[in-house]
Amino acid sequence: MKQNIFVQLCARYCGVDVTTEYQFNPKRKWRFDYAIPSHKIAIEVEGGAWIDGRHNRASGFLKDMEKYNAAAVLGWRLLRVTPQTLLTSETLQMVAEAVKYENKSNE
Repeated sequence: MKQNIFVQLCARYCGVDVTTEYQFNPKRKWRFDYAIPSHKIAIEVEGGAWIDGRHNRASGFLKDMEKYNAAAVLGWRLLRVTPQTLLTSETLQMVAEAVKYENKSNE
């Protein structure tokens, strides 16, 4: 449910199409939680920050680093949020600013 709401909010307030579970690297089958492929912006929702979740344990942390570095090499910009902040105005503002920055850098 949150997925659809976030996609709709980004379309309405940021003017961009967001894809869920976007596969950016077919060889490794890595996916972003959300992506704006037209701007090469990825949004990852980092859960488990307070409960020693997968992203905080050593093996998960190292795998995330590998994924994020591979994305950066391919030209992706990554925004990281928590489940609690995904649907906030701060996150939408961050997405809008990332899109705006990318548009200005191409002028």
